[in-house]
Amino acid sequence: MATKKEQWTEKVWKPSVERFAERRETFQTTSEIKIDPVYTPEDLNAVDYDQEIGMPGEFPFTRGVQPNMYRGRLWTMRQYSGFASAEESNRRYRYLMEQGQTGLSIAFDLPTQTGYDSDHELALGEVGKAGVPISSLADMEIVMEGIPLDKVSTSMTINSTASLLLCYYIATAKKQGVDPKILAGTVQNDILKEYIARGTQIYPPQPSMRLVTDLFEYCAEETPRWNTISISGYHMREAGCTAAQELGFTLADGISYVEAAIKAGLDVDSFGPQLSFFFVAQSNLLEEVAKYRAARRLWAKIMKDRFGAKNPRSMMVRFHTQTAGVSLTAQQIDNNVVRSTLQALAAVLGGTQSLHTNSRDEALALPTEDAVKLSLRTQQVLAYEAGITDTVDPLAGSYYVEKLTSELEEAATKYIEEIDKRKGAVVAIEEGYQQQEIADSAYRFQMEVESKDRIVVGVNDFVEEEDTHIGIFRIDPEETRRHIARLEKVRADRDDERVATALRNLEAIARGTGNPVPAILECVEAYATTGEICDVFREVFGTYDPATAL
Repeated sequence: MATKKEQWTEKVWKPSVERFAERRETFQTTSEIKIDPVYTPEDLNAVDYDQEIGMPGEFPFTRGVQPNMYRGRLWTMRQYSGFASAEESNRRYRYLMEQGQTGLSIAFDLPTQTGYDSDHELALGEVGKAGVPISSLADMEIVMEGIPLDKVSTSMTINSTASLLLCYYIATAKKQGVDPKILAGTVQNDILKEYIARGTQIYPPQPSMRLVTDLFEYCAEETPRWNTISISGYHMREAGCTAAQELGFTLADGISYVEAAIKAGLDVDSFGPQLSFFFVAQSNLLEEVAKYRAARRLWAKIMKDRFGAKNPRSMMVRFHTQTAGVSLTAQQIDNNVVRSTLQALAAVLGGTQSLHTNSRDEALALPTEDAVKLSLRTQQVLAYEAGITDTVDPLAGSYYVEKLTSELEEAATKYIEEIDKRKGAVVAIEEGYQQQEIADSAYRFQMEVESKDRIVVGVNDFVEEEDTHIGIFRIDPEETRRHIARLEKVRADRDDERVATALRNLEAIARGTGNPVPAILECVEAYATTGEICDVFREVFGTYDPATAL
């Protein structure tokens, strides 16, 4: 006997479509999941509410990691920022906090990300361009001047040099008289996605994984409130992958980190509560909401069933979200306000723990102060005026959202199983599997834009002549000169013998099996520079050459 949905399809929908054709033959999500014209309770017949959806704050956490979510505490509002110099970045951070930002999110420039001092020849032209330059502890002290580290939560987007930058932060806190055990925040520390999609890796995968898990071990004891990793799908999605790939590849990376930590002798519940995630918010609102819900459910099952976690906090996906930088357009930049607002709404409806909203002018340059303030105000309007924070998981029970949550979980699981067949994320990366999948998805997307099967407003349709002379943010070269002068002064004023001793100790530990994080902290407190510390690891571990890795 035909179901209610089948009867409606035959008797109502099809005759209507014959008279008035639909806009396209097939509707699907970015993950190529077919979208039905309508969803009904029949689509959820296979869903066990208690096992698959449940209640907020309870396994499998589909509906959120806290019982009362935003009714108790809003997400942390972070605006990702850093540029020019320590002084200028500090000024921007303090400005944002005065405007109501509730957490810091620090961007570092490319020399800092790749372990070079700002006066290195490879740093030429890049100092302060993509974030704040940190060449020594002296820079971090200025970045955090006037910011109480015992009261603020800080996110640091740094990977290859994650241990080093966290040590800068810890040393600065100690100078402020703050006990490291009460420091709150996150260090990204997700090296695998660098090999897959971003490219700021320094060392080969195996020693890089050692640095990741050594930081897990150190922070579990020394900074228990600190999230030791933010396992990131954001950059893979920015490179062109689908929502399902973002979910599958991110959780597969998470599995590899957990396996590496357990292999290193750590108990899963000793570091599991300090794991966190970082996802993008793209413009397909309901697919994004379903993606976040699927991530929580799938990771909870992985940690419980695969790794035997007992602590519920080890099973929780706590995640930061950033709106999609890749969706911003240089054409008609005011449209970017609409895009970022829509994406921020998806993140909040999906239950994010913290959020960064991109600014309207970021397709052109680093954002101006006014643009950053508008992005922060976007979050505040969603938090205080939209009514979406008044109940937990407001889209739960939507036939479409629940069905799509299950379909995304299923699609992501297939990617995880394929990576398992390849003996894990590291081997799959070395074989180029994830990189090729992302490249193929990015190509399909671009072909859809070129053919106008996918409309990007202001780019391939609704195009208009416009004035391109828009005021953009520019970095004062004097800031770079000031920064490098401070680096030279640090080298001139420090105790060179203390630095040399600390670096020798670090090298000895790196060549052995001990945890190098305490030795890194010793180097930092002696005012060894970023380049000097990373050169020790380059000498011991070597560097990664992607051309010979595949």
